[in-house]
Amino acid sequence: MRYDRILIRYGEMSTKGKNRNRFVVQLKRNIQKKLKAFPNIKIEYMRDRMYILLNGEPHEEIMEQLKTVFGIQSFSLAMKCKNDIEQIKATALAAVQQVEGKTFKVSAKRIDKQFLIGSNELNHTLGSHILRNTNHLTVNVHEPDIDVRVEVRKDGTYVTCYDIPGAGGLPVGTSGKAMLMLSGGIDSPVAGYLAMKRGLEIEAVHFFSPPFTSERARQKVIDLAKKLTRFGGKIRLHIVPFTDIQQTIHRQVPDGYSLISSRRMMLKITDMLRKKYNGLAIVTGESLGQVASQTLESMFVINDVTTTPVLRPLVSMDKTEIIAIAKKIDTLDISVLPYEDCCTIFVPSAPKTRPKREKVVHYESFIELEPLLQTAVANTETLIIDEEFSAEKEFEQLF
Repeated sequence: MRYDRILIRYGEMSTKGKNRNRFVVQLKRNIQKKLKAFPNIKIEYMRDRMYILLNGEPHEEIMEQLKTVFGIQSFSLAMKCKNDIEQIKATALAAVQQVEGKTFKVSAKRIDKQFLIGSNELNHTLGSHILRNTNHLTVNVHEPDIDVRVEVRKDGTYVTCYDIPGAGGLPVGTSGKAMLMLSGGIDSPVAGYLAMKRGLEIEAVHFFSPPFTSERARQKVIDLAKKLTRFGGKIRLHIVPFTDIQQTIHRQVPDGYSLISSRRMMLKITDMLRKKYNGLAIVTGESLGQVASQTLESMFVINDVTTTPVLRPLVSMDKTEIIAIAKKIDTLDISVLPYEDCCTIFVPSAPKTRPKREKVVHYESFIELEPLLQTAVANTETLIIDEEFSAEKEFEQLF
């Protein structure tokens, strides 16, 4: 007798009341996409949990994939049997023999009240059966190596022995769609990860300024987007040509305000793409007080170009906290590659940290920026990135 299914617990989704079914259906859809390489699995779901029936597929690889699916609180290998005490005893013994440990306890729940044996009696019966039929196990009810969890439900009895923490959060796609401003630095991929954790589907927007930024910088952003697809599935990456706008601002706007003006135009273009692709918000990697453009005064002036919600998941984090998440999601090594992006070129020697809205609007009034913005949007290149995306595939799509 082997483990034949994986039990998935929902966590936060359990609080969604009448909307719960919508979240559960989206979670099932996301899991199906994640596990498309395992054609024999079958997914069943109910109000408070979901089961993946393995049907011979390798559970180790499937469980590794489940760790990156948002909406899962925890999951466990499980066995199911009929509500028959002899079958439950045999299943509990088989389950405990397949995991490592020296001590155990039994935690039984009789959810089906028609079952004749109560939880306490079930604990004693199953514990005695395991002790009689194993040589190396002893009971420890406080800190056991193995917690044999037995749930007697109407549709059958489920046995699990250990839980694996899931990614938590909400299923990607349940909170709408937002545009992520993806620069290539450490912060914005982390912001994208946290946005997806709250259920947002993201499309990424990157500003590219050749010849001042290189093809390597462009590839770096593609690689970062590819890392994020592990958590949210396919990501549409918009690469916006920004050279003309950036050079115009550099020539026409006083040095101290050129950075603020560039950021305003980036936000404006991102908002134009948001409208085009039916997004509801913009996500940035800004953290309050980190650089000149991220003081509260600067954020106020930059934000002035749009009424669209701008979400800043990192706003209260310090750099150490952000780096810790970047390591966890495996984007840090890519982010620190020394290729300049449009945020690191044309940087003024003394950027304003307390800019005045009236001044930047006045400086921009001498430039015809709107045609440049329209041209940039019209010439934006869009790539569909997934976990298998490669430069070779991108090349093939050109023909």
